[in-house]
Amino acid sequence: MNNSDFDSYLTKVGLTSKPALTEEGLKALHNAQHRRIPFENFDIALGKSISLSDEDLINKLIHKERGGYCFELNGLLLKTLKATGFDTRALLGRVHLAGEPTGRSHQVSVVNLDEQLWIVDAGFGSHTPRSPLPLVTDKELSTDIQTFRFIETEQFGYMLQVKLPDDNEGLIWQSLYSLDMTNVYDADKSYGNFYVSNHPKSLFVTSRIAAFPIENGIVTIFNNTMKKVVNGITEEMVLEENESYLETLRTQFGIKLEASFSDLKPLVTD
Repeated sequence: MNNSDFDSYLTKVGLTSKPALTEEGLKALHNAQHRRIPFENFDIALGKSISLSDEDLINKLIHKERGGYCFELNGLLLKTLKATGFDTRALLGRVHLAGEPTGRSHQVSVVNLDEQLWIVDAGFGSHTPRSPLPLVTDKELSTDIQTFRFIETEQFGYMLQVKLPDDNEGLIWQSLYSLDMTNVYDADKSYGNFYVSNHPKSLFVTSRIAAFPIENGIVTIFNNTMKKVVNGITEEMVLEENESYLETLRTQFGIKLEASFSDLKPLVTD
């Protein structure tokens, strides 16, 4: 990332200067991007390929009113972390939300700061950590409205879990993704990115998805359902299959598609 692109990034996310190489600076950088650039997969819904080139990431996520998913959002964040001066590299994780683990299809960054490792993730949809998380095990880690923990497993390495309410009005630990800390190369990212954006059983191919954090909550879209959760209270509405759908993307998520509603691929139905 050159100086001009770095300055454009800071302007995009609302920062007036380069963050300090401290815990506070790391959190400020993550917070700025996470609260400004939404999670979304609408290029796939428009039948477009997902490019991870520097030029395309910067054009889409900085210069346009668009978002992306993990390979894009965390790809851009990794470049910015490096340009800021943080000691960082990419990791790929297996997603465990459905129980059966996926391949290594989720990209995050690990930052080494004062001999403490931090997992930095701005691209995991509705369960995106709202702050960088120190990589320590068996300890509750809180953001403003979330509680996480890492546990260490023999089979998968470090497992990130989030505390969620269950059907019996109790709380459970839901496994999100696992990290084995192995080196990641551009080819690994290309493999994962191609699978999740092209495989007919990939959630990103079969569904329309968006998530955007707000004060004390989050707004999400899954196909035709929009949910707004604030202070644990959920409001839900069904979106119509017309141009008003795109207006909702613009007003609620800051996503401006250069397309008409009819350009979106039809939703996959059983």
